[in-house]
Amino acid sequence: QVQLVESGGGLVQSGNSLRVSCAASGRTLTSYAMGWFRQAPGKEREFVAGIRWISGSTYYADSVKGRFTISRDNAKNTMYLQMSSLKPEDTAVYYCAARRGVMVVTTTDDYDYWGQGTQVTVSS
Repeated sequence: QVQLVESGGGLVQSGNSLRVSCAASGRTLTSYAMGWFRQAPGKEREFVAGIRWISGSTYYADSVKGRFTISRDNAKNTMYLQMSSLKPEDTAVYYCAARRGVMVVTTTDDYDYWGQGTQVTVSS
């Protein structure tokens, strides 16, 4: 079992930055791929960014490429999402997720563990 806990969400103005964190416990993550997803009201949960834990290879949705950076800290078993140049359309609940295997995928059904989510609100 892997437990995931997100933190760091909040209210920010458009154009500003925010970092959200995902602390993992229960297992070492070297054989997992991790992802950040988000869900806005009335919309489906969507892939934002992913990382192969063992290699650090990263993947991004086109909508956030160049603005968001995903990273991980092996020693802390924690994943981060640094969000810059935030826009009102980035407003959503942000979830971290883990899946067994090293491949990052963009579909929610392929992830085995989820955090409870953290709200990010970007005001215009």
